[in-house]
Amino acid sequence: MTPSGGIGRVRRVTTSTASDPALDVLHRVFGYDAFRGEQAAIIDTVVRGGDALVLMPTGGGKSLCYQIPALVREGTGVVVSPLIALMQDQVDALAALGVRAAFLNSTLTFEARRAVERALVDGELDLLYLAPEALRSPATRDLLDRARIALFAIDEAHCVSQWGHDFRPDYLELSMLHQRWPGVPRIALTATATAATREEIAQRLDLAEARHFVSSFDRPNITYRIVPKDRPEKQLLELLRTEHGHLPGQSGDAGIVYCLSRASVEKTAATLVDNGIDALPYHAGLPASVRAANQSRFLREDGLVMVATIAFGMGIDKPDVRFVAHLDLPKSVEGYYQETGRAGRDGLPSTAWLAYGLADVVQQRRLIETSDGDAAHRRNLAMHLNAMLALCETVECRRTQLLAYFGQSLTEPCGNCDTCLSPPQAWDGTVAAQKVLSTVLRLARERGQSFGVGQVVDILLGRDTEKVRRFRHQELTVYGVGTDLAEPEWRAVVRQLLAQGLLTVEGVHGTLVLTEASGEVLAGRREVRMRLEPARPAVAARTRKAAPAADLAPADVPLFEALRAWRAGEAKAQGKPAYIVFGDATLRAIATARPADLAALALVSGVGETKLDRYGEAVLAVVAEP
Repeated sequence: MTPSGGIGRVRRVTTSTASDPALDVLHRVFGYDAFRGEQAAIIDTVVRGGDALVLMPTGGGKSLCYQIPALVREGTGVVVSPLIALMQDQVDALAALGVRAAFLNSTLTFEARRAVERALVDGELDLLYLAPEALRSPATRDLLDRARIALFAIDEAHCVSQWGHDFRPDYLELSMLHQRWPGVPRIALTATATAATREEIAQRLDLAEARHFVSSFDRPNITYRIVPKDRPEKQLLELLRTEHGHLPGQSGDAGIVYCLSRASVEKTAATLVDNGIDALPYHAGLPASVRAANQSRFLREDGLVMVATIAFGMGIDKPDVRFVAHLDLPKSVEGYYQETGRAGRDGLPSTAWLAYGLADVVQQRRLIETSDGDAAHRRNLAMHLNAMLALCETVECRRTQLLAYFGQSLTEPCGNCDTCLSPPQAWDGTVAAQKVLSTVLRLARERGQSFGVGQVVDILLGRDTEKVRRFRHQELTVYGVGTDLAEPEWRAVVRQLLAQGLLTVEGVHGTLVLTEASGEVLAGRREVRMRLEPARPAVAARTRKAAPAADLAPADVPLFEALRAWRAGEAKAQGKPAYIVFGDATLRAIATARPADLAALALVSGVGETKLDRYGEAVLAVVAEP
């Protein structure tokens, strides 16, 4: 629980690091040569006793911003995290670096808890993880009063936002940290927050005087793709087989598939398993023991696919997730960014893929219409959804629009999203829009009726169905006026009208209703531009090993694979995730550098003193194999 840090055989301390304790810790403990972005400024602020509010994308190195100050300052760094199920893995990862870390939560036995408490009071811990609800306990507060606290780190700080997608009521109590321990610096961190959410975090956590650090939200290694939904499970299978190596007899890339409901999670996971793909379900309806076992397998084994609701993923520190797929429309851009950000934490090429269709828009509009809460709450939900729909329907660079949502601009299109790689065309859909809106209007005005998408499309196409005859819809003047477009095209028109707020839905059956903006289109005073989906570009099939081995020289690939095989065996023997031994990026660097001795291996990024001491000889033996 509280391992001591060892001293490696090769100590990489230069003149510059000797005078800079933070840089020395970065080199010696974590094995990195330099800070990235604003890490150095953030760490310096906290080391000097200042407060900080940090926005940094997943994989950007947020944890170093509190781990290093905790190791430099006197006392124990206390990390407030909502991720009880992941605290053991977080502590294990630090222990592998020689950091004295522990956690206090409800999973501990009485004896284990007492041992951690003694270690904290005796000053034998570098970092202690706590759940926010633990701080409501007078016993926990009294315990912290008896210890020397180096800092408080509030991880996943967006959970304090009552308008956010991950709101946790216990976070509202965390302003007490400043009130009870006013001399202890605090650092609040999140990967996802708009300017408004950032201000809410600062206000609710009493961080008015904190320095704000906002890093780039861009994740250039992720390819963003949004495709028209057409038998999504079949589309998912094609994605996994052609792009992520899940072929018969092969283990493919690790990835996450998000579904909206528990039932769709179960169905999708079963479909993948039936097609020979190792897949596991995860949702709140499963027993806690099953959820824990499935999460553990996903973290520890290569090539598994986790099919989950959004209950899964926050805090998952698995660096080699090569894809995140959504089979249902996320409710907000924040949620989408947070979820897709779980791909490619190691910086290697990864995919964010979303299948999006008309039914998604109808469903989300209906959920907002029937949701609990007041009108302001529903307006907020609608605002979030509208931003997500705009991202789906854009004909411009998706990354540009995604980053603009968080207040960041790109100077030019990214070249690594579907709208850049295969640009869609825009077309004048005004007449088509008028036909749809006129149909909805005539049903309401002449018949006092409202119907869903299917009936409106049947009327436009002039179909002779039982429902058309029963309601005498063949007598409407709009009957059969839409034969210029096929059914899928009409559904795309309706989808985009819903996305643009020119139609909405009402009630549990999702019937179509005009909006205030509809009249402008019907009167010819507003043009409606629509997206024409491009033909899907061909994608070359690849195996799972292609992404981690990407950009390696062909001569280095066999050594890289040998190192991965050694790592898998080492991780299995320890019962730990493979990335806790070494990440793919470090193995790639070793395969490229081919170090011949410990001194050379110590210079590889990601090889700190403890890992050098623990694994150095074994790694050199693999490198030396013919």
